[in-house]
Amino acid sequence: MRVLVQRLYANPHYIKLFEWGRLITITGSAQIIIQVIGLFSGILVIRLLSTQEYALYTLANTALANMIVLADSGIGSGVMSQGGKVWQDRDKLGAVIITGLDLRRKLGLISLGVAAPVLLFLLHHHSASWPIALLITLSIIPSFFAVISNSLLEIAPKLQQHVAPLQKIQVKASIARILLLSTILLVFPWAFIACLASGLPQLWANGKVRTISQLFANPNSEINPQVKERITAMIKRLLPDALYVSLSGQITIWLISIFGSTAAVAQAGALSRLAMVLNLFSVLFSSLVIPRFARLSENSVVIFKRYIQIETMLITLIVCIVGGTWLFSTQALWILGSDYAALQKELILMMIGSGIYIVGQMTFSLSVSKGWVINPLISIPICLIAITVGALIIDVSSLRGVFLHGVFVATIELIMHFTYGFIKTFGFYTKNKLISTQ
Repeated sequence: MRVLVQRLYANPHYIKLFEWGRLITITGSAQIIIQVIGLFSGILVIRLLSTQEYALYTLANTALANMIVLADSGIGSGVMSQGGKVWQDRDKLGAVIITGLDLRRKLGLISLGVAAPVLLFLLHHHSASWPIALLITLSIIPSFFAVISNSLLEIAPKLQQHVAPLQKIQVKASIARILLLSTILLVFPWAFIACLASGLPQLWANGKVRTISQLFANPNSEINPQVKERITAMIKRLLPDALYVSLSGQITIWLISIFGSTAAVAQAGALSRLAMVLNLFSVLFSSLVIPRFARLSENSVVIFKRYIQIETMLITLIVCIVGGTWLFSTQALWILGSDYAALQKELILMMIGSGIYIVGQMTFSLSVSKGWVINPLISIPICLIAITVGALIIDVSSLRGVFLHGVFVATIELIMHFTYGFIKTFGFYTKNKLISTQ
């Protein structure tokens, strides 16, 4: 038996298989714990808050997600792309991270200045007094600044595939979050308390991730003008997409918050909690697949092959998840409580739309990790046309109609991102094949 094991480890193909198995096991098991805790935290908030308070909580988290997207605007992708070129040099990688953090802080302040007034208006529109609206807005700021720096600090250990410590930190932060929510909300069942309790553990996690990042990226490195120029160029290309994603990524909540009732906002937010299962695969993909794809050498055959394999894997996973949701929709809605028990069709539509959207975003991330950015003059008009056409042919005044609109728009986006990535990888492949035959 020992001889067999030694022979297996001597085979480079089996070594790679064992390494992938180890990484997936570590990351997957941790993410299962994190997502399960996150699901319970979400359900806890749903059950402890009134429908009115949960609607306000949903609006706050939607605004937070949009603020994070705007604060990134391609910086994360630029840092991953530039970091993938120097990932073995601690000083150069440190310069990339420091440069990215400097740019993100500046965009973060702009993002906060733009999104905060909008959130205040929407909260007041849904019957929150101005003092309460201000408290809710202030309560998401700790989470915002922690997340926008944390996602960049994670890049260095991810490029080194040093993922186990990151997973441990996330698990501990998730446990702290559910403990805070379960104790504080029993006494103070208010939206701003829920937002604050969700964000405080992220501040602790941010400090721990910073310590790990310093092992692989020198924190004392100076801002690199060349790296800044390259990342800024990517920001210019991706900022229009970020502006669009900040609108379209949460289009369901925005449409319901404008055209629907406060109860409908709460229903949309509650159903979206069940889509958290998709986050498991999204995090696995971002932690394990994208960094390795970014690190691939300029071997056209390998890049094209990996692109097709990854897309096939993504689509297969989403089909399985949606099928499972259809089979167990009644049980899934029971978890949310009696107020949401009659939303079977809405749940299926929401999961289909969320699944397609995740695949589209991961496809987009694959291209960006190699520095391939679709021209926003092409992508944004296509997406805006999809949103407009969808709104014209679908009744978006109902929750079911809004979810159906989401499926339509997400499908168009997926087709666009996949086609662009396929053209880039296949064109790269055929060009190099032609050169090799000459």
